[in-house]
Amino acid sequence: MEMKYPIGKFQFDGEITNSVTKDWINEIEELPRSLRDAVKDLDNEQLDTPYRSEGWTVRQVIHHLADSHMNAYIRFKLALTEEEPVIKPYDEAKWAELSDYKLPIDISLSLLEALHKRWTNLLRSLSPSDMEKIFIHPDSGEVSVGKNIGIYAWHGRHHLAHIISLCNRQGW
Repeated sequence: MEMKYPIGKFQFDGEITNSVTKDWINEIEELPRSLRDAVKDLDNEQLDTPYRSEGWTVRQVIHHLADSHMNAYIRFKLALTEEEPVIKPYDEAKWAELSDYKLPIDISLSLLEALHKRWTNLLRSLSPSDMEKIFIHPDSGEVSVGKNIGIYAWHGRHHLAHIISLCNRQGW
């Protein structure tokens, strides 16, 4: 459980306040820089090392973050512009097997930097009523914009912890 969820699963039972979402947005903003710092000294062999047995490689984690966060950004925009849209899930494990997951990581690191600038700009512009808007996930049900900010702040920390814990265990 610790290697798969090094920071635990997402949990938040408190009230989603302006202060809480501001902190989450700051975490989302910081992720590309933290991710780049975590992998800056890794060579290709290290990038192609799984973070746990039967887990993704560091390279796959980075490309997954780009895919996942692009999907999240679109889900936020759908929730903000449509009435309770039903979003389309995707098979992230199958996506991780596609050829673009073998590309150099700088492609996804640069994508994340640009995406997170747009994303955090959008998130900082939201009103309290925007935070209450929802989308419907076929597996998870109703998800509010406010809660989804927390989910993706956690998601970035979760995968960053995979990479950092692997580096620490390997002495890199």
